[in-house]
Amino acid sequence: MKPVLYTLIALIIVAGLVLGGALGYGWHLFKSPGPLETETVYLLEKGTGLRALAADLEKNTIINNNLAFVFGVRLKENAARLQAGEYLVPAGISGMDLMALFVSGKVIERRLTIPEGLQSREIKALVEAAPGLAGEITREMPEGAFLPETYQYRLGDSRDELIGRMAAAMQGAIASVIATTPLPKEIKSPEELVILASIVEKETAVPEERPRVAGVFLNRLRKGMMLQSDPTVVYGVTLGTRDLGRPLSKKDLATPTAYNTYQMMGLPKGPIANPGLESLSAVLQPEETKFLYFVADGTGGHAFSTTLDGHNDNVRKWRKLNKNK
Repeated sequence: MKPVLYTLIALIIVAGLVLGGALGYGWHLFKSPGPLETETVYLLEKGTGLRALAADLEKNTIINNNLAFVFGVRLKENAARLQAGEYLVPAGISGMDLMALFVSGKVIERRLTIPEGLQSREIKALVEAAPGLAGEITREMPEGAFLPETYQYRLGDSRDELIGRMAAAMQGAIASVIATTPLPKEIKSPEELVILASIVEKETAVPEERPRVAGVFLNRLRKGMMLQSDPTVVYGVTLGTRDLGRPLSKKDLATPTAYNTYQMMGLPKGPIANPGLESLSAVLQPEETKFLYFVADGTGGHAFSTTLDGHNDNVRKWRKLNKNK
């Protein structure tokens, strides 16, 4: 019996040494730099099991060995902590560092920039076209309800959720500016603040002009003058559903709508676009001037005047400049 027992013990020792060597080698592979030659994007899909993940990582030459990856992850008790998402994987990453990346949940943050002054239909189109977002937009998208800025999102985030964040950002921006500066007496509510800010936004693309343009409109409201803003007439024609696609006509200017400020006193029915933070602030902190009129000056900005005669002179200059082009 002793020879048999010795043989059995020897086999157990050899097996242990082999197993220990295999585990040691697996641990070495797990910790060593991987074969990935260039930085790549990897999508860890929700519900993927550890073995399937390891096999796919080896297939895509990201890790050295799938069994070593499974061994290392389980040894570290991280199998249930790997988070689905889209990851930027560095070249030469080890299995251990890759595991840590998946555990961290530091997925790729995508960005969508909403320019200032877009109408809600245009924002909707940008969100619908944004790659990586999921689902259709089912939320209502009223004009003036969304703050233009750059938003981060992750692969698989819903379009409705992103639209909701834009709406919350606008409410936060309104609350923020009102908290530091009271509404001017000509503006009766946060809703009217957004309306006038949207007009300022559509009237000028020059940031430094916004407080001056806001000052002109507030001066006109204070004096009981019509705002006479062309963009409000355009909105009255299109209702924000399309571009006008042509110059305003005399008929457009003469046709009363809920937005035509050539035919009504005070502010229009609602916003004509989605104003940015700078335009909101401009209405609350306008430039103190006596200007009552402005017209394009041919350089991208505007010429301002305090009298109708001065305004008409600026208009003639503008028409002459256009005629000579």
